[in-house]
Amino acid sequence: MSSDKYILQEVSDKRSEREFLDLPRRIYKGNRNWVCPLDDSIRAIFDPKKNEMFASGEAIRWIARDREGRVVGRIAAFYDREHAMLEEQPTGGCGFFEAIDDQQLADRLFDAARMWLASRGMEAMDGPINFGPRDSWWGLLVEGYQFQPLFENPYNPPYYKDLFENYGFKNYFNQHTYLRELNVGMLSDSVYERVKRLEETAGYSFRHISKDNLEQVAEDFRLIYNKAWALFSGVKAMDREEAQRILNTLRPIIDERLIYFAYYNDEPIGFFIMVPDLNRVIGAFNGKLGWWNKLRLMWALKVSHKADRIFGLIFGVAPEFHGKGIESGIIREFEKVVDKLPYKSLELAWIGDFNPVMMRMVENYVCATKHKMHTTYRYLFDRTREFRRCPRMGVKRRE
Repeated sequence: MSSDKYILQEVSDKRSEREFLDLPRRIYKGNRNWVCPLDDSIRAIFDPKKNEMFASGEAIRWIARDREGRVVGRIAAFYDREHAMLEEQPTGGCGFFEAIDDQQLADRLFDAARMWLASRGMEAMDGPINFGPRDSWWGLLVEGYQFQPLFENPYNPPYYKDLFENYGFKNYFNQHTYLRELNVGMLSDSVYERVKRLEETAGYSFRHISKDNLEQVAEDFRLIYNKAWALFSGVKAMDREEAQRILNTLRPIIDERLIYFAYYNDEPIGFFIMVPDLNRVIGAFNGKLGWWNKLRLMWALKVSHKADRIFGLIFGVAPEFHGKGIESGIIREFEKVVDKLPYKSLELAWIGDFNPVMMRMVENYVCATKHKMHTTYRYLFDRTREFRRCPRMGVKRRE
């Protein structure tokens, strides 16, 4: 088979960018579960003016054409040295992969990403991942193709798994999405017992936030996040600016009754951050978010309540309070208002298998069940090097 069956072209102008954005619309045509991402959100990831990862890194995109000139594949490669050097070996990433079912095409795309990263000193690549925060576009869907994805969570055809694994990518970690129907009284007896013990102990309190005080909310979130994830390999501590940016980004869609914090003697020790899932609404937008669709979105969120699913973004407890029932107190406080909310279900994404404590917490105390699974793969450029899966939370490999 001729090696020029496919030709790769760097995305370098508006036309090629448009083709990069449009390919998924053809790949998923007729698929009721796929939700078209917002074009501007994808563009922003590759805009140095909007993505702070460019401060210490680079990104590149390609589209692949067949002999007739049709775009049949795409991929992006990227790295930022600050995060790359936290790994056992300098590690970059590839993502936003889309392709027809052809291993030769996939290999060409993966080869391009690998060689570009190697030329910049990387020794491994993770994929498919995001050139940005882990809460967006991270991992390959491997279970749950029959369900609609959460907002900015990856969705892909089943054959992508074979394309990655046949190339040589190995499972670095799995990411579980959990589902819980929103009915009162679903918590186990052990949850209520743990809450009762907390209520009998002085100093503990649980409450949802106020949008009038988001600056303090951001700081409380940052303090807990840095404690809860500080020892996880590859995770960088969060600064005040980043925490504030996250909350400001969420501000337009925040429902105050969906974000909870736990305190001990008025010090923040735990949080549960949830938002309405935008994918329940934006599917009809075809990737466009102009002023009219923004109005439609706000109406759907605030008035018609078409966003009937809650997206559990992140759940964290400071390590020194593990095992004390903090997560039970938070979920019990949330349960008090469940019957007053316009939502039917809660999905929590994503919880890595490197964090078995959090998995048990969600299963036993939130009473949610596994619903979907994504996989983050890693490819070591030195094929003789021993592959090791992601260490469990709290385990450091590098000093």
